Amino acid sequence: MKKLTLLAIAMCVVFAWGCSKKVQTEEVVVVEETEVEVAKSPMDVYKADYDALPVSHTVTKGECLWWISEYKHIYNDPFMWPMIYKANRDKIKNPDLIYPGQEFEIPRYGFDLEEVKASRKEAGAPWKALEPGEDAMIPAEMRAALGYSF
Repeated sequence: MKKLTLLAIAMCVVFAWGCSKKVQTEEVVVVEETEVEVAKSPMDVYKADYDALPVSHTVTKGECLWWISEYKHIYNDPFMWPMIYKANRDKIKNPDLIYPGQEFEIPRYGFDLEEVKASRKEAGAPWKALEPGEDAMIPAEMRAALGYSF
């Protein structure tokens, strides 16, 4: 009986020893995903800000096209009022007569520098200053063409 017990113990040790060697562990690799923010160029930042500007304006009492185009969030340039007038000719019969509650489209794209110069000239800008000022709210491509900073 003693031999049988010793034999059983020996087999358990051998079995346990043999099993522990047969277990293979796999190396676990944890991959962590992180978002990398790509640095934007100043032109991209300006374009994003420009795209966030309103594309319409509802007239309030006492406003005129000159004042509306002078608002920083519109064009920041009163001489650009003809741009609003031309885009809304179906709503504006006389640019000197606009009424509270009228909603006008504010063109943001689809015009070039020559159209801006023509509008500024029509509005009475001095001939030496037909290009919009550096602080005017115009498309980024137009700012780049004029050599303005962003």
